[in-house]
Amino acid sequence: MIPQTCDVPTASRQPPPPRPLAATPMAFARAIVAAYARYSQSPAGVLKLAQITPSQLQKPDGRMTALQMEVLSGAAMQELDDEALGAFSRKLPWGSYGMLARASLTSPDLGVALKRWCRHHALIADDIALRVVAAGAAASIVIDEKRDLGAAREFCLVHVLRNIHGLACWCIDSRIPLQGARFPFSEPPHGEAYPLLFPAPLKFDAAQAEIRFDARYLALPLRRDEKALQQMLQRALPLTVLQYRRDRLLVEQVRQALAANPQQAHNAEGLAALLNVSARTLHRQLKDEGASLQQLKDEVRFERAKELLYRTDKPLKQVAAAAGYRNEKSFSRAFRGWAGDSPEGFRTGPGLSRRR
Repeated sequence: MIPQTCDVPTASRQPPPPRPLAATPMAFARAIVAAYARYSQSPAGVLKLAQITPSQLQKPDGRMTALQMEVLSGAAMQELDDEALGAFSRKLPWGSYGMLARASLTSPDLGVALKRWCRHHALIADDIALRVVAAGAAASIVIDEKRDLGAAREFCLVHVLRNIHGLACWCIDSRIPLQGARFPFSEPPHGEAYPLLFPAPLKFDAAQAEIRFDARYLALPLRRDEKALQQMLQRALPLTVLQYRRDRLLVEQVRQALAANPQQAHNAEGLAALLNVSARTLHRQLKDEGASLQQLKDEVRFERAKELLYRTDKPLKQVAAAAGYRNEKSFSRAFRGWAGDSPEGFRTGPGLSRRR
């Protein structure tokens, strides 16, 4: 039985939500269907699940929504038990990429995590080799093709680069803007979709597939744990940079400048000069990243104070001065607001064994 719609008065009728943009090339759906043919299985079920008709599938300039691609890819990976969707000479069983993420999770920074991911990827799929290259201010993730990837080549290279870029953003909980993307094939008929997949200057007919970004992201610490990984793996396919409004690179730069140059960075003008931006730009970009200069100052002061209380026997007056406070009273009040305890209580608290 079809429910009847209500006749809502025009004045109170809400406009319908915008329809999802169908921008993902249908060529990628055809690559997934080709994987079914390789394994002698029928794709009819997953195409129906993704609401893709046979006629839509065959349109040379056809498009589908990101959700349709997510549904199609996820169902096909599980049904074929191959997260590479037929791109490699052997299957990557369901859970392979989760295993790679878990193996990188304990890394001290993003650079180490990405190198681990690339090294471990070669153990499960030797058709390609990935490497992290840092040269000056730029870093790249490069794919070396070890064998002919055949008809799946475009889909494979796009899929792997999107995967590792999304994972990198997830690891540090930050948007990582791309400075460039290169592909070792001619621009395909659906080339206008590439700026949506890789929003950066694009180059086709390049020597190798690669993405390039600011090398300073490699030094950022990971912000995820096992619990976050479990949550991510429940719906890992939409792991893209679009969900990250914050770019933690500036926040981390500000923290480092405040810690290394407390005298010069005590106000916005001095800090902005250290970072080669205007004070106005500094405040605006921090606001865009969901942070404020005062918040970051307080965080750095707190960490400095904890370090001194934990590792030294300096009098509280000296600790207060080193943390940027004029007197012990204002320091103690601020510290209690941060830690819920006095500086003395923190220093002598249970379980604190100072290491010198």
